[in-house]
Amino acid sequence: MYKIQTLNAISDIIYSQLSADQYTISKDEPVPDAILVRSAAMHEMSFNKELKAIGRAGAGVNNIPLDRCSKEGIVVFNTPGANANAVAELVICGILMSGRRVSEGIEWAKTLKGKGDEVPKLVEKGKSQFVGAEMRGKTLGVIGLGAIGAIVANAASRGLGMNVLGYDPFISVESAWSLSTSIHRAASADDVIAQSDFITFHVPLNDKTRGTINEEMIGKMKDGVCILNFSRGELADAEALKAALASGKVGRYVTDFPNDGLLGMENVVCIPHLGASTPESEENCARMAAAEIRDYLEIGSIHNSVNYPEVQLAPPEAVRVLVLHENIPNMISNITAAASKEGINIENLVNKSRKDMAVTVMEMEELPSRHALETLAELPGIIRIRTFTN
Repeated sequence: MYKIQTLNAISDIIYSQLSADQYTISKDEPVPDAILVRSAAMHEMSFNKELKAIGRAGAGVNNIPLDRCSKEGIVVFNTPGANANAVAELVICGILMSGRRVSEGIEWAKTLKGKGDEVPKLVEKGKSQFVGAEMRGKTLGVIGLGAIGAIVANAASRGLGMNVLGYDPFISVESAWSLSTSIHRAASADDVIAQSDFITFHVPLNDKTRGTINEEMIGKMKDGVCILNFSRGELADAEALKAALASGKVGRYVTDFPNDGLLGMENVVCIPHLGASTPESEENCARMAAAEIRDYLEIGSIHNSVNYPEVQLAPPEAVRVLVLHENIPNMISNITAAASKEGINIENLVNKSRKDMAVTVMEMEELPSRHALETLAELPGIIRIRTFTN
């Protein structure tokens, strides 16, 4: 019986993946085999030795101590694409709000309450202050063509009649196939920035991307450009953005990540982080995270991990030994030599690495002795060993 701890309220859809005869699920589980989490902060948590995996019901993993998890042999999963449609729909809404001063007009209309029969005349008189532009024929730049960026690009091109430029040096084959042939591929981010009336960013937040929207980048943009940031607030340099808004270089800034400096600023639309806030999105993320956890706990298959390499596996035919270890020289030869010395006959071996971490999977007919497994575990660089049988 596997034990699962939930740190946030998670959709009951997880029970469709984690059967009651194999899993106990509780927010109070003291010694979990795996944790399901949404936004709860985990950096100060201590992890029990039995913890094997963490499933993040969402894409961002800033709330999880990845380095510590890697060193302790805890595989961390996220759910890329599960909330893509929800976020993409809000981005399209943001594009419309950036071109048409809808939010300001709505707030102004509320001030007419109590004017009685005068309201229609006041509306006609005052609406000119909220005039905006149509999207058709304008150029949208999409930086990052993953699950969300690809949906936005296609919708803007096909549905809004926009000229769409896309840039993503790391685009996946799946995303590339999903793009409409009407999307123009740019050679660089600078090409997108220089030509676009609207620019939307869909890149992960890390040390390389933090502060991407800075003074230098903004200086290359068209005057009056509309910037949309539905990825992470920290992608934008706050001071550079404020200065560009004040000067009119940036005409509008729409973000799903408000902060105190942006709230109330003219030409800024702050949405209270609603990107994935739909029941459909929450169910999709929960279902995917639960399935990833199930496959890893039951057969050792690793899909959508953010700290260990991708190793997708079918159920073992006989016995499987999965080894999590550091990605250092001679690791494979050391493992196989130790296995041979202990009389372990390896019928098939798979090794995958990702930066400093690696996974070695050995298939065999018989379960190694406890002594043999302990001998393997004592090798330098070995982090965790797990066994599976059919």
